[in-house]
Amino acid sequence: MRHGGQILVDHLKTEGVSRVFSVPGESFLAALDGLYDSGIENVVCRQEGGAAMMAEAHGKLTGAPGVLFVTRGPGATNASSGIHVAMQDATPMVVFVGQIARAHRDRGAFQEVDYRAFFGPLAKWSCEVDQTERLPEYLARAFHVARTGRPGPVVVALPEDMLSDVADVPDRPAVPATQGRVSSADAGAMLAAIETSARPLLIAGGPGWTADAGADLMAFAAQNALPVATAFRRQDYVDNRHPNYVGDLGLGINPALKTMFDEADTLVVLGSRLGDILTGSYEMLDPIHTGKRIVHVYPCAEELGRVYHADQTVLATGPAAIAALSEPPALSATPWADWTQQGRAAYDAFQAPIETPGPVKLERIMHWLSDTLPDNTIMTNGAGNYATWLHRYFRFKEYGTQLAPTSGSMGYGFPAAVAASLQHPDRTVIAWLGDGEFQMTLNEMSTAVQHGAKPIAIIVNNGRYGTIRMHQERTYPARVSGTDMANPEFADLARAYGGHGETVTKGEDFEAAFQRAKASGKLAVIDLEVDPQVATPGLTLDQLRAQGEAG
Repeated sequence: MRHGGQILVDHLKTEGVSRVFSVPGESFLAALDGLYDSGIENVVCRQEGGAAMMAEAHGKLTGAPGVLFVTRGPGATNASSGIHVAMQDATPMVVFVGQIARAHRDRGAFQEVDYRAFFGPLAKWSCEVDQTERLPEYLARAFHVARTGRPGPVVVALPEDMLSDVADVPDRPAVPATQGRVSSADAGAMLAAIETSARPLLIAGGPGWTADAGADLMAFAAQNALPVATAFRRQDYVDNRHPNYVGDLGLGINPALKTMFDEADTLVVLGSRLGDILTGSYEMLDPIHTGKRIVHVYPCAEELGRVYHADQTVLATGPAAIAALSEPPALSATPWADWTQQGRAAYDAFQAPIETPGPVKLERIMHWLSDTLPDNTIMTNGAGNYATWLHRYFRFKEYGTQLAPTSGSMGYGFPAAVAASLQHPDRTVIAWLGDGEFQMTLNEMSTAVQHGAKPIAIIVNNGRYGTIRMHQERTYPARVSGTDMANPEFADLARAYGGHGETVTKGEDFEAAFQRAKASGKLAVIDLEVDPQVATPGLTLDQLRAQGEAG
C-alpha cells in the first residue's frame, strides 16, 4: 500500500524525471513526502511564475517534459504565465496542482478553482484525478500527451485527500514515444516541389529538433545550394555561421530576408507553425492568396491547414522530414544557387553594427559576446526591445543554446537561465535582460543562490518599458504615460542575494566587468546603464517620436 504522493513520485522515476521545480503548498504534502528520499532534485522557487518558466526551460533544454508542482488557487494561477509559454512554444511540460478535498467542491472553498475550466484553453490537456488507484493511468497519459504530436503542457489537479489516501496499485510503464513518419512517397513529393522551383526557401522551426538534425539540414542545404531560414527564436537549430543560413523570420526581421521571403516561390516549412510572427502578422503571406507553393511538415494534424492551405502536408516533425530528405542523391540542378548566396550576403551585411547613442554601445557588447564566448554558451532572454540586439548581432553556433519564449512573455529570461545553469553547470549561461524584464522575476536570484546556479545576468537599463514606449511614441508621440520605471541598484541587489554585482557606465569597462563576473563562480549581475535615447538597433527615442509626429 502506498499513498498517492508515493505513487506519483514512483511514476516520475519511471519517466526518468531527475529534477522538478516547485513552490511548496499544504495541498500536496503527500507529494513532497514522496520526493523526500526519492533521489529527485526539488528546486524550490520563490514564485510560481518563475518556477513554471524554469520547468518550461528545462523541457526546452532536454526534450523531456519539465515537471512543476504548485499549490491550489493563487499558486496555480501564478503559474499560468509559464504554462502559456509552454503551449505557444510547443514545449513538453507536466504541471501538478494541489487541489481542495473532493468533498468540498463547488462550495467556494478556500482557494478553490475549477482547473479543467481554467486551464482548458491554456494547456494541451487538463484533468483532475479523483481516485488514488487511477493515478498511474492518468500519469502515464499526462506524460504521453505532453511529449507527443505537438508537445505542450498538461495540467493534473490532485485533490489533497486523494493524494494522501493509500492504494495497492501497480505502476504503469511509460508510453513509448512516437512522432509520426515521413514515407518515401512524401520525401519524393517534397524533393519534386523543390526541384521544380525557381526560388525555394527552407524554414526550420517547431519541436523535436536535435543537434544532429540541424547538422543534417545544413548538409542537405549545402548539397543542394538551398537557403535556410529559422523561425522566431529558433536560431540555435543550425550553426548561424553556415554559408546556407540566411537569417531568422522573427521580430525586427532583416528587410533583405523579408524580400527573399516575398520572392520565394516555394516554402518548405520544416516543423514550424505558420504563425503571425513568421508571416509578419499574416501580411508577408496572405492566407487567402499565398502566391506560393507551400510544403508544410508539422507533428499536429490540427495545425496543418489551420490558417494557410498547403500544397503538401506531412504529419511529422521537421527532423523526421530531414532524415527522409537526406537519403536520396543530390538534386540534378540548382538554379537558385546565386539567390542563396545573395541571401547569405544580406545576412552578413545585416550583422554590421549600427551605433547606438551614449557611452555603452550594445552592438559592440553583443559582437564581443558572440565572438568571445564558447560555442556552447546558453543565451536566454524574455521580451522587450533590448532582445533585438541579441537576435540581430549574436550568432548561435550549437543546438540548445537559445532559450527564449516565442510567446513573447516578459519575466522568462532569468528563470530560464537558472534552469539552464542547473542542467549544464559546466557551461556559460547568459541572461540578456531588460530592466523591466528582470524585475518581473529577479526574486529567483534567491533560488539560484540556494541551488548553486550561476548564470550571468546582463541588464540593459534604460529606466522604461522600452517596447511599449516605442509603440507609444509612434502612436501618441510625446504623450508619455505608464512606461517609465524607477529601478533599484541592480548590482547591490545581486550582492544582497549573495551573488556578484557590477555596474557598467562606459562600454570599454564591460570586458573586465564580465571577466570578474565569470571568475566569481556564482550568480552575477552586470547592470548596463544605457543612454535614455537607446530604443532599437536602428532608431533612437527621438527618431521614433519624429516618426509618430510625421504620421
